[in-house]
Amino acid sequence: MIDLRSDTITKPTPQMRQAIAEAEVGDDVFGDDPTIIELEKRTAELLGKDAAVFVPSGTMANQMALRSHTEPGDEILIDANAHIYYYEGGAPAALSGVLPRLLDGKRGIFSGDDVRNMLRPVDQHFATTKLVCIENTHNRGGGSVWTIDDIDDVVNAARDADLKMHLDGARLWNATVATGTSEGEYASRFDSVSVCFSKGLGAPVGSALAGPAEFIYRARRIRKQFGGAMRQAGMIAAGAMYAMENHRERLADDHRNAREFASGISDVDGINIDVDSVETNIVRYDISSPATEVADRLLEAGVWVLATGPNTIRAVFNLMVSNDDVAKAIEVVRSVSVSS
Repeated sequence: MIDLRSDTITKPTPQMRQAIAEAEVGDDVFGDDPTIIELEKRTAELLGKDAAVFVPSGTMANQMALRSHTEPGDEILIDANAHIYYYEGGAPAALSGVLPRLLDGKRGIFSGDDVRNMLRPVDQHFATTKLVCIENTHNRGGGSVWTIDDIDDVVNAARDADLKMHLDGARLWNATVATGTSEGEYASRFDSVSVCFSKGLGAPVGSALAGPAEFIYRARRIRKQFGGAMRQAGMIAAGAMYAMENHRERLADDHRNAREFASGISDVDGINIDVDSVETNIVRYDISSPATEVADRLLEAGVWVLATGPNTIRAVFNLMVSNDDVAKAIEVVRSVSVSS
């Protein structure tokens, strides 16, 4: 089976398993797990922030950021297809009591003028806008990449309105590999940044939230409230550390495989795909028949993808997919009918 459902399906490599087995551990809630301490320090350094906190998931990292930046009844500005809004179970409302106000980005990317057009006068009738969220790379945008110029345009609008900025950087590593812009350069524009170790980097568990020391102190208390404080979690932090230190550069392989796959299916009748839009490891393409039916037929033929819309298929390239797998996946997709 060639599993292209997501880059979250990766399994730890033998070297990563060894690092996990040999990890020094302590009690993270008491603040004395040495492996977690080292991971948080290294993550903060890489992102150019004062501090970081290790958490089980990217969703928790994002929702801790929202809760740390806002109060119930506040408003956040976010793309209509952003992971925080679309895929996190209604958590902004349930956990922080905030109102997401949705921007209509192009493949998840919006402009400073889009932000300005959402702003209202300070008035008791209106929710108070506190935060702008950006997702880089953008999942439902097909792995689309925000450039520094795109981000600066939004940041300038946000700062003029005294708004905070949060970066959902679950796949920030991919953006860096695609553009050559360092994670720290990207992160410097934001008040808080979340990153994920268990997607393209291949760790089995874990994300982190980074920002100013006072902000992370508040976030730790919120982590406790959300049930994310852990004990001898150095074992999973060791996997995250290994992934961050050893698997970032190899993301270029996933990007190359995604592009090869997109090119290889681009001339199939019934498939509509813009090969030039494949910037990182995610390929989205439209088909002429119901996506769930086609996904089932592909699964029977040995390629596991997701239907992410009525007529949209998503394939995500990852650590578990070899060059031979790419060629086989192209062959299978070309052989499976996508016509109604």
